[in-house]
Amino acid sequence: MGSVPFHYFDLRAFCYDTEDEERVKDSLRHFLPEDVELQRTTSEGHLGDRIVVLSARVERADEMRHVLDQLRDGADIEQIRAQLDDRVDDNCSLFVHLDKQAAYQGDAQLGDGLSLRAKVEAYPAKREAAVENAREALS
Repeated sequence: MGSVPFHYFDLRAFCYDTEDEERVKDSLRHFLPEDVELQRTTSEGHLGDRIVVLSARVERADEMRHVLDQLRDGADIEQIRAQLDDRVDDNCSLFVHLDKQAAYQGDAQLGDGLSLRAKVEAYPAKREAAVENAREALS
């Protein structure tokens, strides 16, 4: 297995009062290896409603490969690759927002509900190098 040109992946989802927390966890777990634990924090919305924030950080190479495999197998991978210039910022971070319902059903589609932030390795740490590294990793 080759090297993974990322430092880490952060995945996060918000679970609102109207949603089943276990289903939201399952949506996040679609992208995560089994042994990665979800962090759970509770927050409050503007109108006082409860919001559960579920998150996980993946830092080991094998775990990052698992996340990449899930993204590569998704329906919108070509669109993600085509938009890399807009998805990688000047800090070499890649941002992808994924559909929570599609993830629950086992697919990686662009949408709302799940946030993925990946710190791309780039030496020198330039946006252009990060875009190319991300493009190769997602191919």
